[in-house]
Amino acid sequence: MAEELIKTKIEGELAWVGLNRPDKRNAVSGAMLEALPRAIEEVNRPEVRAIILYGEGQVFSAGIDFMSLRSDTGASASAGGGPDLVRFRRFVGESQAALSRLETLEKPVIGALHGYVGGLGLEIALACDSRIAAAGTRLGMPETRIGLVPDVGGTTRLTRTVGYARAKELIMTARMIDAAEAERIGLVNRVVEAGAHLSAAAELAREMARNAPIAVGLAKRIIDRGHSLDKTTFMELEMLAQSSLFTTEDFREGAMALAERREPRFKGR
Repeated sequence: MAEELIKTKIEGELAWVGLNRPDKRNAVSGAMLEALPRAIEEVNRPEVRAIILYGEGQVFSAGIDFMSLRSDTGASASAGGGPDLVRFRRFVGESQAALSRLETLEKPVIGALHGYVGGLGLEIALACDSRIAAAGTRLGMPETRIGLVPDVGGTTRLTRTVGYARAKELIMTARMIDAAEAERIGLVNRVVEAGAHLSAAAELAREMARNAPIAVGLAKRIIDRGHSLDKTTFMELEMLAQSSLFTTEDFREGAMALAERREPRFKGR
């Protein structure tokens, strides 16, 4: 492929995955969505303890590339002259699967956001575990303004992240909000100075990466899976995960390091 739609780089224990269509404001095409899980797999190596997802250029992502959407979904015409709805549903399902692959990775994924994060761009950011936003960033789900709804997990993940009432307001008004309001409602974890989003995301990623990787990965899965479960089932997940972690080399190393008052050397085993 002539254009490298997703950039990847590994620096020690951190991996960087970048949306790379800066001339198109990182508008997300079907090809970019296909490339994203491949890029994640490329950097999903044992030595990588955390991943930072960011956007090249002036913005994180302007959302979906509508020109690409027309060709990817057969929106111009089917045999009857209207949109090919079967093809469209397949496209949406594949897009949802791509972001679910990002979300279910058993490693921390930090979204480093700047400029503009709208529509599908925000849906990608919501599939990350934590989000750092540069001051001045605008975020939102403007789909209802053009007669659509967030359909790549956006309605689902936004509701789980900020709650029913705020998700309804943001989606039904199509309002774009600033980074400060996004932090206030829990849409982003932290707001930093303009231009500092990458370094701040790396700092948070390193803080997570220094802990036992199997435990971090299972904690992520427990929280994601248990979020909508009843309390008893949620706690059952904790118990099952803990009984597994109790047998790991990392637990023994962590306990020994604590007793010896030194930094642990985790191996992911």
